[in-house]
Amino acid sequence: METLRGVAHKYRDNVDTDVIIPARYLVSSDPAFLAQHCMEDIDAEFVKRVKKGDVIVGGNNFGCGSSREHAPMAIRASGVSCVIAKSFARIFFRNSFNRGLPLLECPEAVDGIQAGDQVEVDLSKGVIRNLTREEEYRAKPFEPFMMELLQAGGLVEYTKRRLQASKKD
Repeated sequence: METLRGVAHKYRDNVDTDVIIPARYLVSSDPAFLAQHCMEDIDAEFVKRVKKGDVIVGGNNFGCGSSREHAPMAIRASGVSCVIAKSFARIFFRNSFNRGLPLLECPEAVDGIQAGDQVEVDLSKGVIRNLTREEEYRAKPFEPFMMELLQAGGLVEYTKRRLQASKKD
């Protein structure tokens, strides 16, 4: 999971959780169902365009609004490999890592990346490359624990693995 590559889908500042996954779809916690409706109120064509590995690029305060975990679930289930933004709402940030969705704060990358650009991200080094424009940006690399959490697929899977390992000891 350390190096990710995909097409950028770019959005404005203050993309809230109700736009990421509208409340009318919260009748289910099934990731596949949520993925079918991800971003539809801000970008009706998103689910038709998004491919496994793609990247969402957002402005300031991405993921503001309610504290529901459905938003990062929908993004991850849609195939998005990570989200790059100028800043993230605190609860969305924590929920995303709990659900195994990597987030990178890098204002320079957001300013330099355009919708449709090919982007490559090295999570362990915090390097973001815009392959289309031949530019490179630096975000803070993830601490080893955060990498473990992401590689496990989130907090629940990480905890399950740790419990299983402790039973073997």
